[in-house]
Amino acid sequence: MSRTRPAPEPPQPLSPLVDAHTHLDACGAHDAESVAAILDRAAAVGVGRVVTVADDIVAARFAVDAAHWDERVYAAVSIHPTRANALDDATRAEIEKLAADPRVVAVGETGLDLYWPGKLDGCADPIEQEDAFRWHIDLAKRLGKTLMVHNRDADAELLRVLHDEGAPETVIFHCFSSDADMARACVDAGYLLSFSGTVSFKNAAALRAAAPLVPLEQVLVETDAPFLTPHPFRGAPNESYCLPYTVRALAEVRGADPAELAAATTANAERVYGLS
Repeated sequence: MSRTRPAPEPPQPLSPLVDAHTHLDACGAHDAESVAAILDRAAAVGVGRVVTVADDIVAARFAVDAAHWDERVYAAVSIHPTRANALDDATRAEIEKLAADPRVVAVGETGLDLYWPGKLDGCADPIEQEDAFRWHIDLAKRLGKTLMVHNRDADAELLRVLHDEGAPETVIFHCFSSDADMARACVDAGYLLSFSGTVSFKNAAALRAAAPLVPLEQVLVETDAPFLTPHPFRGAPNESYCLPYTVRALAEVRGADPAELAAATTANAERVYGLS
């Protein structure tokens, strides 16, 4: 993401929509007023609710606060795979307490990231990541909450751990970016696949081939803001108001009507997150 590119112009409204995965804190929100400003911009184009996602303990605290500040916000909490080496006993206890909050609709984003070890200073190694992932799976099952999965270069490993542990009732692969084989495996397992701006990237051929294979009832849409801004704004700062661009790109790839896709993904989000 470039800090020099201007923010995208608001898209034509598309309603109803739920942003299934965003990071309000990374988008610049820090208090109730700034959260409301982001949600107001989103609501103006049809994005009425968002799930803001934590990747460390500070973000987890903020996510729960934000979900209590604004009824349009729900939270997901966990420790990101790359930070799994921070998951000590005290952090586990606090994540468990936060995850039990009624405004928290998912445990996540957790999972495996095999791209960054050896490239990112301080990144958790694969063994630490897998141990943390198994703990988060157990937490989601104990609390009866949806599991939100982060996957980078770890298709086979993630499926193995989910099979070994026994997946929670609802599993979401956030920002799905894998190929058709992985899409079929996830669909067969009953998992939901959440599509972000990457589905609009012209160089994402494998993902764009996979997207039409997912049954409509297993599709979600997200921004992962402030990252992964959809084409033609790639590199500019992303925000929940940009979601209609991604939905229209996904609809084009799937040969679907954007309004019907918006309605279906909203119903899916309401179902898997238990949104009011």
